[in-house]
Amino acid sequence: MKIAVKEHAKFSPDKMAKIALATTSRAQLDLYCVAPGQSQKPHRHDDQDKVYYVLEGAGRFTLGGREERLSRGEALVAAAGVEHGLVNDSGEPLLVLVVVTPPPPHGGEPAPHGASSTRRADQAPQAAPPASRPPAHG
Repeated sequence: MKIAVKEHAKFSPDKMAKIALATTSRAQLDLYCVAPGQSQKPHRHDDQDKVYYVLEGAGRFTLGGREERLSRGEALVAAAGVEHGLVNDSGEPLLVLVVVTPPPPHGGEPAPHGASSTRRADQAPQAAPPASRPPAHG
């Protein structure tokens, strides 16, 4: 499935927007749209790893009680059980691609304080059906 990630970006004036882009049985792909001053409260997932990848902007990310500054092209990996979160402490919008594996069993992570809830991308009206593949030639 091809996804034009930035076309899904939508910022909310009051809280971080979390947009479900795709969910499979093994992984979930989200887009976090974080306006200046917005944050995702530090939290942990006992059974899931999370990867943050900054597409645009910069922010302060927490990992296991330590802070890391990430900007465009940088990633942070939070293993299961390790506390993580983020804050956009810059004056520019922050776009973060997020992979959670395995996906939450209910189809969407619990929304941390200050984040919007999501539903499974395969149930979202904007999700396109997977493209069919031509038969393999051999």
